[in-house]
Amino acid sequence: MAVSTSGRRKNRWLFLLLLIVLLTGTGMWWQGDADPAYQTVPVARGDIEASVAAIGTLQPLKSVEIGAQVSGQIMRLHVEVGDTVEKGQLLAEIDARVHQATVDAGRAQLAGLRAQLADQRAQHELAKQQYARQQQMEKDDATRLEDVQVAAAALKSAAARIDQLRAQIQQVSSTLKGNETLLGFTRIYAPIAGVVVGVDAKEGQTLNATYQIPTVLRVADLTRMTVWTDVSEADIRQIKAGMPVYFTTLGGDRRRWHSTVRQILPAPPQAVPAQGGGDNNKTPAAGTKAVQYTVLFDVDNSDGELMPQMTAQVIFMIASASNVLTVPIPALSSVERKDQNDLYQARILGQDGQVQVRELQLGIRNRLQGEVVAGLKEGEQIIVSEQTESTKPRRFRW
Repeated sequence: MAVSTSGRRKNRWLFLLLLIVLLTGTGMWWQGDADPAYQTVPVARGDIEASVAAIGTLQPLKSVEIGAQVSGQIMRLHVEVGDTVEKGQLLAEIDARVHQATVDAGRAQLAGLRAQLADQRAQHELAKQQYARQQQMEKDDATRLEDVQVAAAALKSAAARIDQLRAQIQQVSSTLKGNETLLGFTRIYAPIAGVVVGVDAKEGQTLNATYQIPTVLRVADLTRMTVWTDVSEADIRQIKAGMPVYFTTLGGDRRRWHSTVRQILPAPPQAVPAQGGGDNNKTPAAGTKAVQYTVLFDVDNSDGELMPQMTAQVIFMIASASNVLTVPIPALSSVERKDQNDLYQARILGQDGQVQVRELQLGIRNRLQGEVVAGLKEGEQIIVSEQTESTKPRRFRW
């Protein structure tokens, strides 16, 4: 029994000694490095651009909604959606029988008045001769004064009748011109060359143009398009007329269409008032959609790749530079000075492993990068992040 007890004690001491050695080794293994660890990127050359992104909609630069200016039944449509038309081409015909009858009646009335005018001119010539004869007879004391006065009155009456007929002819002529114009409106022609993008009427349909002009079809010139771009009020002051701009469509072909800003509309689109009344003078509630301003620019579409109502992903080029020193903006902190607004601070890791705080001046910058104007040299290591004590990897230390 004594030997057995002594052996168990010896084994227990061996186990405790082994446990102490293991705990000591584990502590040495997991002891962290006291030196901080930095993640750096070199100051390198590259291209940089400052831009404003927006969403636009493609519309034809020139488009016309062609309506009917006279009432009547559509007898024939000569085009369909997608047809290419030339300026002056016949597009549709409206029943012209009533208008033709009105024109014919006006022409007949005008012809009758002209005949009366010719007759009256003959009467006027006769009255002039009779008055001259009476005047000669009066000199010879061969007529009465009353007959002379009657002849003079007849001459004036004939002249007045001529003036009256001339006025009637002018009135009927004006009415006839109007009726002839309405007759011409029964044949609808293309006011511009382009493509028929919509037909809003059908053959046999009766149009009523009494109170408003009904739209028959729409023609657009698709060789040049206008991009109507919505720019937020936070970015609109950066946009200027003549500024370069490009856009892509949602087709995924990565093609860029380039242009320049033509116009910035001075007021945002008129918002549609909410239904149900209410106080229109209330301040918009929090979360209301930001105000959008409309910027216009044109683009050539000779190849027909662009179509109306397409969505354009627009990039306005505020500034750009090539082969300049660039640094990541998130690694910088701004320096506030009254005399300069483009000063920043950066932490540089020197070749000796020491951290230096450097002041630098930026030129063109965007959300990710900035152009270094002064303060840094190419190849210097700028600190972008620092690993904390809790995230540093552990390693064995003797």
